[in-house]
Amino acid sequence: MTLQQRATRPRFTLHLSRFTFLLALIFPIAANAERTYSERVHEYILGNGMKVLLLEDHKAPVGVLQVWYRVGSRNEQVGKTGLSHVLEHMMFKGTEKFGPEEYSRIIQRNGGNENAFTAEDMTTYFATLASDRLGIAIELEADRMHNLQFAEEQFTPELDVVMEERRLRMDNTPTSALFETLSAVAYAAHPYQWPVIGWMNDLRLATRADALAYYKEHYSPGNAFAVVVGDFDTNAMLGMLEKFFGAVPRRPAPPPVLAVEPEQQGERRTILRRPAHLPFVAIAYHVPNLRSPDAHALEVLSEVLAGGKSARLYQDLVYERRLARSAAASYNMTSADPSLFYLYGQPLPGKPIATLEKELLAHVERLRTGSVTEAELTKAKNGIEAGFILAQDSLFYQGMLLGQYEIADSWKALDTYLPGVRAVTAADLRRVANSYLTADNRTVGVLEALPVPPGQVLSVQGASGGPVH
Repeated sequence: MTLQQRATRPRFTLHLSRFTFLLALIFPIAANAERTYSERVHEYILGNGMKVLLLEDHKAPVGVLQVWYRVGSRNEQVGKTGLSHVLEHMMFKGTEKFGPEEYSRIIQRNGGNENAFTAEDMTTYFATLASDRLGIAIELEADRMHNLQFAEEQFTPELDVVMEERRLRMDNTPTSALFETLSAVAYAAHPYQWPVIGWMNDLRLATRADALAYYKEHYSPGNAFAVVVGDFDTNAMLGMLEKFFGAVPRRPAPPPVLAVEPEQQGERRTILRRPAHLPFVAIAYHVPNLRSPDAHALEVLSEVLAGGKSARLYQDLVYERRLARSAAASYNMTSADPSLFYLYGQPLPGKPIATLEKELLAHVERLRTGSVTEAELTKAKNGIEAGFILAQDSLFYQGMLLGQYEIADSWKALDTYLPGVRAVTAADLRRVANSYLTADNRTVGVLEALPVPPGQVLSVQGASGGPVH
């Protein structure tokens, strides 16, 4: 499921005395969500080419700043994977003006919190503070956009931290290792084939010079945009952004990613044999992103399969037939380039992994023959819409949506999300299933569990065990 689908939708019983209170909370959120983002968001381009997106929301005296760089593992080169993530770590190591880790200490002293993440298509830095303190985060972010500096004695220990992170998250987590292997097999030409965190040997060989060169190439105003959401005045905020970010010199654009994944012409399979408590199976199909008219149908298809415990995969394979401890699906429509639609699951102890794979594929065949009922379709669409609308109460979530859509296409395309979902028909689901969920277009990855040696501790993947986008 995408970020838009992950909002919690708990089941609860309402007492009448609480009903009107909850309606008062929900209706303003829904009314706000019905206003298009194009009506609410102000876009500006600073003199150095940096785009800023401003969304006033006065529900609380809080603001969120997110700085999105159009650089991730997709922009790396063979032999130098993982540099985007390494640089994310190094961005906290100081500038000419602020010392190592001073960024985090300043934000914390001012009552805020901050963090960052790296993905295939972007690296994002964010901070949440009282709205009258947003200028502090803006100054810090603008400073490290062009004044980053770190010594070798800072780089080497931090690189060790990244390698240890890789050991924990990938090498010592069997299901993550399987998805890493699956991507490497599913993609023949596109850089989505390598992991965001990088291959271990590339990390071992990375140098301070590599990281600084990567920074100078990709961290520039024209390759970044800022999203600010919260309790502020748009004109005053624009002036503050112009003061700090507008002062950063313009630099040449980094080289574009030209790789295009060729059409897959036959099933691919990979088997990973390693110590694990239980086996796992994952099936991936090449699919388009939000720039395709089929994206919304694929989004609804994912919800039909895995939109909670009442959806098809969990209800059939986990609850009713007791074949699996987990079964789910995932689709990321906001990837910059066409990505993968996943089905995956883990059998209960004693249940054959081959049986679970067969049953997952049987669910695909049912979709291809058009077995989705109108009631099921309506339930899936309602679930998507409810999650989307209720999540608008989060300032951070609104910023994330704007950033994700801007990375993939344009933030304005966000206004097509609910209308696109509402327009999906059962025939659309059958059509996209037959177009993309085909045998020749799939890659199957199977984790065969070997005995875990005494004393070896394996990291535990989340309940769904799915891919990390």
